[in-house]
Amino acid sequence: MRSGRPEAEPARTDLDTLLEKLGTEIDRPILELALTHRSYAHEAGGIPTNERLEFLGDSVLGLVATEFLFREHPEVAEGTLAKMRSATVSQRALAEVARDLELGDYIRLGRGELVTGGRDKDSILSDTVEAIIGAAYLLHGLETTRVMVEKLLAHLLRHALRLSAALDWKTSLQELAAVHGLPLPAYQVEGSGPDHDRTFFATATVGQFVAAGSGSSKKVAEHGAAEAVFEAITAAFGSDA
Repeated sequence: MRSGRPEAEPARTDLDTLLEKLGTEIDRPILELALTHRSYAHEAGGIPTNERLEFLGDSVLGLVATEFLFREHPEVAEGTLAKMRSATVSQRALAEVARDLELGDYIRLGRGELVTGGRDKDSILSDTVEAIIGAAYLLHGLETTRVMVEKLLAHLLRHALRLSAALDWKTSLQELAAVHGLPLPAYQVEGSGPDHDRTFFATATVGQFVAAGSGSSKKVAEHGAAEAVFEAITAAFGSDA
């Protein structure tokens, strides 16, 4: 929710503004359905919710993201592609897409969700993005919906490798090294300071690529170093910049 906006303010109804951001025409009744959270539907006497559209949109989103990553990363193994897809369509990632659209302002929520900040909850935002994708698919089919999804998720799709790598930098660095035929990563760690306040410094080496990291534990320091080497290798080989 944008700062200064009352938490219990009703949903915005200027749907043309939202449609312009989406870049796809969606009939008002089905768009309103896609924006209808179950909390609102319950208070309105049991009207339909966006949950069926969300179910459909989740599958369409998965297909579009999978196909895009498959085409754009022919050198990447299945396991890494799966991580990339998961990072791209995660609840957190989709919630950020929703915030860019100011989608929370348009979602029809019940009073309980309104006063507890429902307009900015990751779960509600991401579910609504999926519902809108489902609505677009019902109206226009796959190709038009693909264009919309790839536009909305452009930043996530371009940086999918890095997003997935951030889940576990050490494992991701090892996989990246294998993709490019580089040696396995090697780590050196040193600590300094008193036992109650030690700082660790790690160096990660993959062939000619060397970088350092630091942190309050060996694990944090190694992951920092692994991230830095991952970035160096990615820049050198020109993938997922």
